Amino acid sequence: MRTLKLTCKHCRREGVSLCGRAKCAFNRRPYAPGVHGPKGKGGRMTDYAKQLREKQKAKRLYGVSEKQFSNYFKKAVSMKGDSGENLVRLLEMRLDNSVFRSGFAKTRAAARQVVSHSHVFVNGKKTDIASFQVKPGDVLRIRDNKREKGLWKNLLEDLKKQETPSWLALNPEEMEAKVTSRPDAEELKQVVFDPKLIIEFYSR
Repeated sequence: MRTLKLTCKHCRREGVSLCGRAKCAFNRRPYAPGVHGPKGKGGRMTDYAKQLREKQKAKRLYGVSEKQFSNYFKKAVSMKGDSGENLVRLLEMRLDNSVFRSGFAKTRAAARQVVSHSHVFVNGKKTDIASFQVKPGDVLRIRDNKREKGLWKNLLEDLKKQETPSWLALNPEEMEAKVTSRPDAEELKQVVFDPKLIIEFYSR
């Protein structure tokens, strides 16, 4: 399925660095793109505009299409518990995001590429679907025949310094990560968007 290509223009539009790049343009120009520069359109945003911006921010952060994101919302509200937390949890437990959180890729876009190129095994099986939902007990592992090639050759030292969320247990030497649980409520609050506004957007 087609995914959104995230550029630094999107980061500037959403007012936060979403791409994960060290040289993100938002860090140099922390205002929306346009010919008027930092003195561009101002004024109070409507409730709808705020909800839309949060939805766009989340969609771009995880690199999913409009249809995919809408489906995540539908699934989130059909699940038990807080719909906003359910939505974030579904996004966080995508395979590409889990690869990113484990430190096997520096950005989510790079993680999607790693997955689509079949560099990752899940429970010993090749899995090349970025949207695959991982679950507690799953083990993500970089394919053995890829470890001495390309970006993997110098990754070990970086992995030893990697800070992973509590729901992932990283084994740098084996280049594998185990999903030990689902992200808890406190971790889900650390995202850069407000899921409640997204739920309101789709519930209009």
